[in-house]
Amino acid sequence: MRHAEKHRTERIGWLRAAVLGANDGIVSTASLVLGVAAAGADSRAVLVAGVAGLVAGAMSMAAGEYVSVSSQSDTERADLARERAELADAPEQEQAELAQIYVRRGLDHELASTVATQLMKHDALGAHARDELGISDVSTARPAQAAFASAGTFSIGAALPLLVVVLLPAPVLMWAVPGSSLLFLALLGSLAARAGGAPVMVAASRVTFWGALAMALTAGVGALFGVAL
Repeated sequence: MRHAEKHRTERIGWLRAAVLGANDGIVSTASLVLGVAAAGADSRAVLVAGVAGLVAGAMSMAAGEYVSVSSQSDTERADLARERAELADAPEQEQAELAQIYVRRGLDHELASTVATQLMKHDALGAHARDELGISDVSTARPAQAAFASAGTFSIGAALPLLVVVLLPAPVLMWAVPGSSLLFLALLGSLAARAGGAPVMVAASRVTFWGALAMALTAGVGALFGVAL
């Protein structure tokens, strides 16, 4: 009977980008809203600032993820091209190198040599990519996937504090926005932990702490400039 295993590491690429996007969306937008509100702006100004922050943040997340992950992808392609050339020029040396990798992982020399020989016959570049370079289907860089995941989840995260701004009057925003945003962050941390198989309380505490710190500092700046004006 076949036993198909599903490992959470398969989710690393999109999960990292999604959690980063949603966390940034909540924290940056809530902080921006608090900073503007603390400066004494009315509800309309607070909402405009928040919407502008949503659009700018989503595009920034998409561009940043695409550029950074594309750099990783370029490096992977360069390493694979170099490995392909080395396999063509010195296959025996590359086979010995692969065998040594397996020896360091615990196989005896004879078995390591046999495994390296068979893998080289089956897929030499794939074997070296996986075992020498650490490149696999799970970890391969996917720039477009990371960009869309980050931008989409940033927008969803940013929409949450903006919804509070739309629904509640200006006098209560200084309490309602941080309170609801910390709740959203705790839920996000819990969901991310469950998806990744990590401890829920640790993840929730981590995101709420840093979110609270960011909002407190931004509100302080807004209040300072509001008083100065």
